[in-house]
Amino acid sequence: MDQQTKILLCEDDENLGMLLREYLQAKGLSVDLMPDGEAGLRAFTQERYDLCVLDVMMPKKDGFSLAQDIRNQNPEIPIVFLTAKSLKEDVLEGFKVGADDYLTKPFSMEELMFRMEAILRRVRGRKAKEVTQYNLGTFLFDTQKQTLTRPDLEIKLTTKESELLALLASNANNVLERNYALKTIWIDDNYFNARSMDVYITKLRKHLKEDPTVGIINIHGKGYKLIVPTPEKAA
Repeated sequence: MDQQTKILLCEDDENLGMLLREYLQAKGLSVDLMPDGEAGLRAFTQERYDLCVLDVMMPKKDGFSLAQDIRNQNPEIPIVFLTAKSLKEDVLEGFKVGADDYLTKPFSMEELMFRMEAILRRVRGRKAKEVTQYNLGTFLFDTQKQTLTRPDLEIKLTTKESELLALLASNANNVLERNYALKTIWIDDNYFNARSMDVYITKLRKHLKEDPTVGIINIHGKGYKLIVPTPEKAA
């Protein structure tokens, strides 16, 4: 997306922390690496993050304490714990303070990325479903009725059209990443599903063409962007 997914990574092992940061950055994420819990808390109070990856055993403030402080500020932020411990008590403690997932060292960076993507899809999908109506220029999009309406027109959308438009609308004027959309709606980002999504994008463009201020554009190598007038521009 235009506004990159931002990760707070707290890891006191300098080598592991740098490797993880480089790997996640190579995957297109924005990553702030902090060496201890206190630095992690300061960073969290100053920046907006989409997900936190916290080592449990850190100096100054351990991962569990940091997670509790983070939860006090933002009860919804996803948290993944990294730990060298595999004791049942530690795992239970992690989930008790609000972990969304838990990885025991050593772990593969690919597995961490897979779990983070799954959590972010779930969180973003839930947020998209919470909004039932979007104003798209002169159109009103109702996600529950699956309709796109304006005073002189009502269009009944299919379920896939509605799901795809809801993702676009929840990221209006920002890039909706192609793979994220495929995995969220079609589960798999294979060739056939990708072609199917292209067809639905074309259908949505036809539906929206009645309003020249609204449109879906391709962002080469990334995905799509739903362009809608901002309140300032609409005024």
